[in-house]
Amino acid sequence: MTYDIFVVLVLLVVAMVAFFLERISIDVITLSLLAALVLLGILTPAEAFSGFANEVIVVLCCVFVLSSALVRSGIMESVGKVIHHLAGRGEGRAVTAIMAVSAGMSAFISNTNSTAILMPAVMEFSRRAKFSTSRFLIPLAYASMLGGACTLIGTSTNLASSGLMRTFGLEPISMFELAPVGLAMVVAGTTWMALVGYRTLPKHDEATLLEEFAIDNYLSQIKVGESSDLVGVALTDSWLGDAGVTVLAILREGKKIFPRAEEVMLAGDILAVQASRTELLDLDEHPDLSFGPLDSPADEDFTAADVKLAEAVVMPRSQVQGKTLRKLNLRRRYGVTVFAAYRHGTPYPTDVASLRLREGDVLLLQGTPESLALLQSNESIWVLGQLERQRFRRRRGSIALVALLGAVASAAVNWVPVSVALLVASLIVVLTRGVASNDVYGSIEWRIIVLIGGMTSFGVAMETSGAADYLAGLITRLAEPLGLYALMSAFIVLTMVLPQPLSNAAAALVVLPVAMSTASQIGVDPRSLAILVTLSASLSFIAPLEPACLLVYSPGRYRFSDYMKAGFPMSIIAFLVLLILVPLIWPLNP
Repeated sequence: MTYDIFVVLVLLVVAMVAFFLERISIDVITLSLLAALVLLGILTPAEAFSGFANEVIVVLCCVFVLSSALVRSGIMESVGKVIHHLAGRGEGRAVTAIMAVSAGMSAFISNTNSTAILMPAVMEFSRRAKFSTSRFLIPLAYASMLGGACTLIGTSTNLASSGLMRTFGLEPISMFELAPVGLAMVVAGTTWMALVGYRTLPKHDEATLLEEFAIDNYLSQIKVGESSDLVGVALTDSWLGDAGVTVLAILREGKKIFPRAEEVMLAGDILAVQASRTELLDLDEHPDLSFGPLDSPADEDFTAADVKLAEAVVMPRSQVQGKTLRKLNLRRRYGVTVFAAYRHGTPYPTDVASLRLREGDVLLLQGTPESLALLQSNESIWVLGQLERQRFRRRRGSIALVALLGAVASAAVNWVPVSVALLVASLIVVLTRGVASNDVYGSIEWRIIVLIGGMTSFGVAMETSGAADYLAGLITRLAEPLGLYALMSAFIVLTMVLPQPLSNAAAALVVLPVAMSTASQIGVDPRSLAILVTLSASLSFIAPLEPACLLVYSPGRYRFSDYMKAGFPMSIIAFLVLLILVPLIWPLNP
């Protein structure tokens, strides 16, 4: 083992551990990795940053802009209404309809966005049909992953892999090249989930998901006014207990008191309370009792006749993760008041303003329709209850949809390169104000851009240093005696497992150089194994770590084991489909 190989492999292990721990942002980890490669003499500065000059970066930025335009227009939400017409009365049929719509949408917009868009529609459908929402949200997320594997732009993983393949001198992936395998997996996965899979998921007794969020799980703060009927009353003698409100602590003159039953409440006390959404709204009716917002000092009454109630979900891998509600100060920035929070299975501190947000956290908000619409422009937070959230610009949304479809069709028939087609579509959207020019850069997920650009360069480092050949040799010696299909199986399993500590795109970019080097050593087509790895990276179902799966984790009140029960059979199905179809469509013998 040479010095270069040793350094690259050590950096790979360090990066994987850092990605898994999530103590540092993925973009910072990636840039640190590039800096280390340059400082240690593995790559030149030009080589380290070559990944950012890849055509795929332009394509990915354009996809983000087009997706944002469609989301903001509301036109894609209309697709969710199709579920109500297709679902029927049976749970199995409903699962089929939900997964079909989700897969279709995620073929052209991100998995996370399609899941977020359809989630409120699924909630409403389950309420009306009196079904348990938890039976549908995991299938919704899984379908978005399956649909994303059908097209080049369906997921950033496909784009990242295509870019790296071009860097290594292979033909990049065309727009619909993956569709035969992707559609086969959509059909197989949907059939399994509709017949058997949904039955393995928990069946919560719930009228609506939004109500389930709130049952004994919201933590809020209320201020006792001078004339409140609670002043001078002991907790045990107050009406709070009968109203279903639990007082966890009293904040008095800057001190925190963990109250006993006989604790007497005073004017000016701030009560940290736990209650359901309905109970919190009942508190709002009591005179001289006001909600104290969690993101600013609790010294104002923020309730008003013109404000709306909304619930919002912290999006996976968003920029607000790790930040406290106090630091975010959403009231000052967006005009909305956070007065309650929910986290699946995690006890809260009584000082909710200091709660560090995690992906999947649910916030209870108050604000005007305009302020809630402004908050939605921050794509780190997805506001539920979309009919109250925003005035949609459907005409501009139609323009964005036509532009996207035109770009896809142009690229599919090789009229223009996909990068140029999507760039023109994005310019049309901006010029028609589908996305305001000031919002264009905000719609791009820059951390993903940095991750893909940086990890593409790391893939080059693995190739030039000999690390890819070294790992390929190890894999070849272990798997080749067992046959070619054993080798393929090893790459499928490896690529499906790696997204647990890494992102899907990062996993693909780590394994791809090894797969292509292995193919060269054993005399098979490198592109065939590259396609195999690309598809495998998008199909990791066994843990709630993929962004779309994380998004439904708290809303569905799932446990980790629920994903194992539903995801393991799905992984087996994906494994078999890949093992059978990939060699048929992309022959292994060059």
